[in-house]
Amino acid sequence: MQRHCLALDLKDDPKLIAEYEKYHEKIWPEITASIHAAGITALEIYRTGNRLFMILEAEDHFSFAEKATADATNPKVQEWETLMWTYQQALPQAKLGEKWLLMERIFVLEEKV
Repeated sequence: MQRHCLALDLKDDPKLIAEYEKYHEKIWPEITASIHAAGITALEIYRTGNRLFMILEAEDHFSFAEKATADATNPKVQEWETLMWTYQQALPQAKLGEKWLLMERIFVLEEKV
């Protein structure tokens, strides 16, 4: 099992943030299907201010590159991504075209023995 944490910002506008959250109350079924088809078993998004934090859990065979390839050929996913980009903005350190950025784990609390 894989776990990945990613970050992205929303445009700092309360109205846009509320709209973004409304879309996520019931995402389109085609989007859910594409997430599951990629081998993602759990996905959560958290927000503080305009910063988003995603926890993604996936099967061992999951690949971000394969997911991106599948998404590029899925018109409904492309429609969703275009719509979401209305609300999102890249993190300051993102390269051109990057959205969600992988976060680096810097600490783990080990189980007490």
